[in-house]
Amino acid sequence: MAQDRIFVDEKLGDEPFRFDESVARVFPDMLRRSIPGYAASLEAIGSLAARYVVDDSRCYDLGCSLGGATLAMRQGLDASGCRIVAVDNAPAMVEQLADIIAEDDRTRGDSTPVDIVLEDIRDTVIENASMVVLNYTLQFLDMSDRDTLIGKIHDGLRPGGLLVLSEKVIDEDPHMQELLIDLYHEHKRRNDYSALEIARKRAALENVLVPETVSAHRQRLEAAGFTNVAVWLRYFNFVSIIAIRQ
Repeated sequence: MAQDRIFVDEKLGDEPFRFDESVARVFPDMLRRSIPGYAASLEAIGSLAARYVVDDSRCYDLGCSLGGATLAMRQGLDASGCRIVAVDNAPAMVEQLADIIAEDDRTRGDSTPVDIVLEDIRDTVIENASMVVLNYTLQFLDMSDRDTLIGKIHDGLRPGGLLVLSEKVIDEDPHMQELLIDLYHEHKRRNDYSALEIARKRAALENVLVPETVSAHRQRLEAAGFTNVAVWLRYFNFVSIIAIRQ
């Protein structure tokens, strides 16, 4: 696993964050060190796939990057006649994911087919879905596009289908928000990111990753038609929400 040293380079402190080849190369290490609870969210995605994915349906990993959620669903589901659709608009991510899936095919043999699609998730057609995953993806979309995407996901899910939405969030209480940020930065320092790297990455993500409150996510999900919505995992300012279409 290549180590994430991207923001050691002072030139990158002034550039917006991009999911390019340099990020793809170190992305597994970046996720491991930057997102508390990430491994737990993938484990749960596998368990949820075993429970909610039904025969002859589709699963979607929207903003799949290197396919962590794709592989978790693939390993967890026990239904037949399914396909997983893994979508990302970053060519570097899609190229590496193709190699990862090919290696998983060689290791696991007969398994659920995965369609890897280079596409903006706002253009993806969601149909006959029993499970959709947005794992730290919605936060990168323009605010004006988020309602539409969640509504499209709801309408493309089968009755009883599941959405997993994981996001970085902000707290409605300014004092608690400050505390959560401090705890998160401490977490990154324990994972060997320097104060300079933390500051540079935060600057690079400014206006690229735009977080919302948990209540804003809940309101959007309910407005789209999801009647069962719950936060199942929270670690500092990172949450994972499950929503079920009735």
